[in-house]
Amino acid sequence: MQSQGKIVVASQHYPPDPSTTAAIMAEIACRIAGDHDVVVLSGSSGALPDSQVGPGKPHVVVVKNKMAGKAALVRRGLSELLFAARTFFVLTRALRRGDVVLTVTAPFMLPYAVAAAAKVKGARSALIMHDLFPDVLVMAGLLKPGSIVTRAMRAANSLMFRALNAVITIGRDAERPLLSYSGMTRNKIRFIPNWATLVPGARPITLDNPFRKAISARFIVGLSGNLGFTHDPEIVFEAARLLKDEPGIHFLFSGWGIGFERLKQLQTEANLANVSFVPRVEDAELEAFLAAANLWIIPYRKDVAGVSVPSRFYNLLAVGRPVALISEPEAEAALTVVENGLGWVVSPGRADQLADAIRAASRSEDAAMAERAVKAAARFDRTIAMNAYAGLIDELLRNPVLAEQR
Repeated sequence: MQSQGKIVVASQHYPPDPSTTAAIMAEIACRIAGDHDVVVLSGSSGALPDSQVGPGKPHVVVVKNKMAGKAALVRRGLSELLFAARTFFVLTRALRRGDVVLTVTAPFMLPYAVAAAAKVKGARSALIMHDLFPDVLVMAGLLKPGSIVTRAMRAANSLMFRALNAVITIGRDAERPLLSYSGMTRNKIRFIPNWATLVPGARPITLDNPFRKAISARFIVGLSGNLGFTHDPEIVFEAARLLKDEPGIHFLFSGWGIGFERLKQLQTEANLANVSFVPRVEDAELEAFLAAANLWIIPYRKDVAGVSVPSRFYNLLAVGRPVALISEPEAEAALTVVENGLGWVVSPGRADQLADAIRAASRSEDAAMAERAVKAAARFDRTIAMNAYAGLIDELLRNPVLAEQR
């Protein structure tokens, strides 16, 4: 039986957008639509995949949106601000008392609009926190810790967290920085990690893998996905430079974002023989690409703990590959690596440590690491996560007194 209140999912990224955030929000919206009426406010225009349409699926409403490239910071900021403002006005017309609205920190201005609209309309609101702002911008060096903009954003966050009924974190390390805000209380925080989109199972390394055929090296180090402001491409390239005289090790890169543009610039200047690029890999080829490498790198900048969690991490484990993670040891992914024996954790900025970890990985005879990776990936299960989201939505819908206390 469906509840009287409806669910509104507000996300700039939604299919047919190919991003990870879009896929995650679509999974959640479709799961909740099995039990409730769900409306999606999407910033992505175009035809939905067949799996996203039909009876029992969310009703998608496209909010006018024009996204600039990530490198065009001012234009991108203005477009994201406009999208957040438009979403606010749509929500003030669509929401009713008792409804629940779910959103995500992409763009970072969207949660402010959602929390404000829900408060005005007497609805309940929940935020999936993929990245914590302004901390991400401070970490990337785009803002100073004590700047007026940083202080203003932190003040706005305190108001937003006070208005929100629930904040979903995808990393255990997020609790400490969240609780530094006056508007946040521990009982609002729900830990629901993301999940592997590939079926967990160790994929063998084969010579006929299409991404290995052109590479003669025995050991391939991979880097893939979006490299944004939180990532450090230079540590990866410097490690490749340090290993350029070791012919058995080769670096294979495929992805997008400002970090990959920087990698390409560095390679144009240095022309390292042990570095190769392939075009962005589509979903249909993702499994083969992830299976091509012996080791995968996730390169974060300093101070990542509590700020960002790499969603790509789970698929790397799902194919049975160890990782070399660059981050502080208290970060969520680092905790998972150490607790389960899944690879190496390298200090940010230490290319020499990364090179040493790659050497160690190339000489490792720990065949059980692949099994441990697959076992760990199986715990990050889509069904478990979806049920947790559904349970939270039901709680917000059916327990108004509890929701108001959060």
